[in-house]
Amino acid sequence: MLKKIYHFLDKRLHLTSLVRNALDEPIPGGASWIYVFGSVVLFLFGLQLITGMFLVLYYVPTPDHAYDSINFVETEVAFGWFIRGIHHWGASCMMVAIGLHMLQTFLYGAYRPPREVLWNVGVFLFLLVLTFAFTGYLLPWDQKAYWATSVGINMVGTIPFIGGYLVRILRGGEDVGALTLSRFFAVHILFLPLFTVVLIALHLFILRRVGPAGPWDKERGQAIKEPFFPRQVFMDAVIMFVTFGIVVAMAVWLPFPLSDKANPSDTSFVPVPEWYFLFYYQLLKYFDGPLQPIATIVLPLLFYGLLFLLPYLERGKERNPGRRPTVIVTGAVFLILVFFLLGISIGQISAVAVKDPSAAAGKDIYQRLQCSGCHRIHGTGGAVGPDLSFVGDVRDADWLTRHFKDPQAVVPGSIMPKFNLSDKELRDLTAYMLSLKKSS
Repeated sequence: MLKKIYHFLDKRLHLTSLVRNALDEPIPGGASWIYVFGSVVLFLFGLQLITGMFLVLYYVPTPDHAYDSINFVETEVAFGWFIRGIHHWGASCMMVAIGLHMLQTFLYGAYRPPREVLWNVGVFLFLLVLTFAFTGYLLPWDQKAYWATSVGINMVGTIPFIGGYLVRILRGGEDVGALTLSRFFAVHILFLPLFTVVLIALHLFILRRVGPAGPWDKERGQAIKEPFFPRQVFMDAVIMFVTFGIVVAMAVWLPFPLSDKANPSDTSFVPVPEWYFLFYYQLLKYFDGPLQPIATIVLPLLFYGLLFLLPYLERGKERNPGRRPTVIVTGAVFLILVFFLLGISIGQISAVAVKDPSAAAGKDIYQRLQCSGCHRIHGTGGAVGPDLSFVGDVRDADWLTRHFKDPQAVVPGSIMPKFNLSDKELRDLTAYMLSLKKSS
């Protein structure tokens, strides 16, 4: 049946010649594992589109419902936590993949003529990916999202003359609120995907017109010509499969919980961006006060300007890294600085005690149910029931959850009443009990 359908379409659309043209593209120097990163970026972008479409089915882009809709996906929708985890960690993996793709292009000098425009389109795609990350960060509408976005928008306000207007456009008003959320949502799911698909198509079109650059050794590139299929297709497929496995593993074993719901009046909250913005977050600390525009305007414009103009600034035709010392050393110094700032930022953040949002929610449930009327924690509360000051040292999660569901079944004769708690409330209350330890 499928064969008949294919023949039907092939007679009308000439699919066989189209597929052959795509798979028979010659690769100078032959297939290589170093060429897989572009395909991985494309695969991860597709993964982000698919998981994003499922998340949008439940998401409500208003301050009153955004947080609750994400929480509903996490706790009530079948495999909702898994889809959100893939979407979150897929974004991080996409940052790594696009960084490696640009690094490989940089080292191989693959931006040299006649591929300057190909590089320029790639730089624009990189900027779009960063914009995806920034606009998507606000959508959960929790404390981290709200305050990190507020800081990011305020940075735009440091631009001379037009900063104030840009801030009002981003916010949709004087403060981060409903219009900000709706604009970020629209940009994230409508404008950016459209622009990205167009630029990806343009990127692939230019690649087909100018051809792959191949190795920097011109003689090897001319001596060996190998079609894209089957070896390069196989290498790309293997790395895509491994990448998907990594994303799935992180989604399962490294959950990304919501923090508390956004509270614009809580000015004590210290926002921390995603890891791929941490080096810049650290850099901003060294340009305080009147020096801030240097970090928020001058340095970004200088970096992206040089990145965009790189093919036109570098003289000569040599692509061998050993014969391009100025460019290679400059790139190496930049990467060392980025990882140095990233390491400092991670060290400072890890030194700060992080409040588990689930345990914090459990504490609120404990207070709402007035459990302190019977139980004592660190000297506060009644003495009717057991002291819970260090209950986390003597009970595990399974015992606590069963006890909350049916106290009499676990402890015969217990006078503790049953509470009608959801699965999310049970997990939060258990997390709070487990946090009550002597070590804490």
